[in-house]
Amino acid sequence: METADLEGTGAAQGRYRTLLEVSSAIAAQTNVSAVLKSLRWLLSSVVEFDAISLALLDSNARTARLIAFDKSPGMPDVELGTQVRIEGTTFEKVIEQQKPVFVPDIAGELAAAPEVASRFKGSLYPVYIFPVSVGDKKLGALLIGTGERKEFSAEDVELISSVAAHVAVALESALANDAAARYQHELAAERDRLRLLLDINNQVVNILEIDDLFRAASASIRKYFANDFMSGSLLDERSGFFNCVVMDFPDGRAATGDLWVTPFSQITKEHLDRLQLRLPTVWAAPEIARMPANVADFFRAESIVTVVSLPLVGAKGLIGVMLLGHREMKTLTQVDLDLLSQISTQISLALDNALAYGRVTASRDLLEDQRLYLESEIRSEYNFEDIVGKSPALRKVLDQIAIVAPTDSTALLHGETGTGKELVARAIHSLSPRKDRTFVRLNCSAIPSGLVESELFGHEKGAFTGALMQKKGRFEVADQGTLFLDEIGDISLELQPKLLRALQEHEFERLGSTKTIHVNVRLIAATHRDLRDMIAKGQFREDLFYRLNVFPVEVPPLRERREDIPLLVHHFVSQLAARMRKRIRSIPKPAMEALTAAPWPGNIRELENFIERAVILTQSDELNVPIAELQSSAVRSSAPASTFHDAERQTIIDALKAASGRIAGQDGAAERLGLKRTTLQNKMRKLNITKNDF
Repeated sequence: METADLEGTGAAQGRYRTLLEVSSAIAAQTNVSAVLKSLRWLLSSVVEFDAISLALLDSNARTARLIAFDKSPGMPDVELGTQVRIEGTTFEKVIEQQKPVFVPDIAGELAAAPEVASRFKGSLYPVYIFPVSVGDKKLGALLIGTGERKEFSAEDVELISSVAAHVAVALESALANDAAARYQHELAAERDRLRLLLDINNQVVNILEIDDLFRAASASIRKYFANDFMSGSLLDERSGFFNCVVMDFPDGRAATGDLWVTPFSQITKEHLDRLQLRLPTVWAAPEIARMPANVADFFRAESIVTVVSLPLVGAKGLIGVMLLGHREMKTLTQVDLDLLSQISTQISLALDNALAYGRVTASRDLLEDQRLYLESEIRSEYNFEDIVGKSPALRKVLDQIAIVAPTDSTALLHGETGTGKELVARAIHSLSPRKDRTFVRLNCSAIPSGLVESELFGHEKGAFTGALMQKKGRFEVADQGTLFLDEIGDISLELQPKLLRALQEHEFERLGSTKTIHVNVRLIAATHRDLRDMIAKGQFREDLFYRLNVFPVEVPPLRERREDIPLLVHHFVSQLAARMRKRIRSIPKPAMEALTAAPWPGNIRELENFIERAVILTQSDELNVPIAELQSSAVRSSAPASTFHDAERQTIIDALKAASGRIAGQDGAAERLGLKRTTLQNKMRKLNITKNDF
């Protein structure tokens, strides 16, 4: 008996020593998994078992979640976080009665969780379930699988119950620490999110350039989401395209050559709905492969496997989209998506403001350009009211003006130099629905051929030497108005296709830019040259001619409307006398007859210049007409008529003959004519001068 008592006392001391070691081990561990491993090692020296696990009650007290599991080798694993319903099970009974229970067949208890039971098929063991609680607070249960061993002794059950109590204290402390850590983590995450939103707001609030706005936002977003790529696209409502305006990479490299354009029609309905609802969309590789080919190819080349689409919605609806790309699979939480939604709202507001500012600035600049043009027009030689005459030839032209003016059709005016083709163009504009918009004119022969393209379509800063700032072309200034191109026959062959495209498609690009500009311009062209003859000589495009020759108007020379000469003379005398502060009351009849009979090869312009000279010579109230000059002019004009075009051509041929065909160099044709070699060569091409001519 004494020996048995000593053995019992020794066993009891061992269990208490184990309990103390368990308590110390629990206190030394920082997480539940480590506690469980310590328990298994310590308890195995006193109690034999094969597995130990800890299940925590969920807040609804109807399910339990596995938070720690340790087992002998060879036993199947159970994934941490697995949830099992406990209603009607022994587990629920243990929790309610707070007493340990031995379950000889755990299979029945796992009926509510077949996915767990299937892993233990053929290897299910008896299990002890010990309640884990602190005071009235029920935390969960400690489950110990006894293997082939049967029930524990009463002393072992008492020991493990005490261990469960220590585990409960440690678990409550660990849960409190975890909750505090989670709270701190959530606070830090919320702080980072708020800092990101504030940073983006500070970055973009005062930026009015679209490119700079996107890049500033991208730099802030990258700090938080570590994305490898960003693109910003704007929706062009007129063309129905998403135009990519900027790409941004962490290394700062540019990708302007890869900027894409995506038709609005290629956006899927699901994506469009999410864009309209301001909801971000996340795409993985399969969805990326179904994107428009140019975009999918770009992402494939850049090894982008995850793309996030951020809608940009302004006050009037969708204005663009921002894409974030990652080269690794990226999983975004709902919190991340909510943050991205807030970010897209911020960027949308800033972008809407920038676009509004851009529209106001563009409108202001356009109004300023139009004001300058209008001021120059006011100071020009003629106004619409200055069409003077009543001859049948002029009446025919006025009838044609009345027919074509209300339409938006292109008109081609043909007539000799000085016949007033610009006045006809102004009359068409003044009688058209565009009369309240700008009338812009350009004399194509008065500008060096190399600068005509810049004058028509504008250029960007740095597009060529001397391009110190951005300049809008005449097409852009004439948007919604009328553009008059005088001497259209002098436009180079190289520029004619671009002019044709601008007329047919109503779009063009400035020199040095890839951005397409859309305009609505009515064109009126004029020339004194025979364009059909130029087509035959390969100097003018046939398709451009047909596009211009929609409504041809032949402006008659002054010699075909001599009955209008007296009216024109009185008109010019009245204007010029008032300008020179002279009082001229009469015009001698012989002078008027001489004026009416003169050939006027320079037409109305020559007549006006002659009358101006006469007004200058007049010292009395009667116009002093230098009739002798008219007579000598008539003698000169009796020779075969020659246009300026023919005279210029003959002068160049004479110089080439005198220089023995040499163009450049000392005593060459260019030097004789006082021209640059390139200028002379351009003129020779325009005038169709070949070696056979000299």
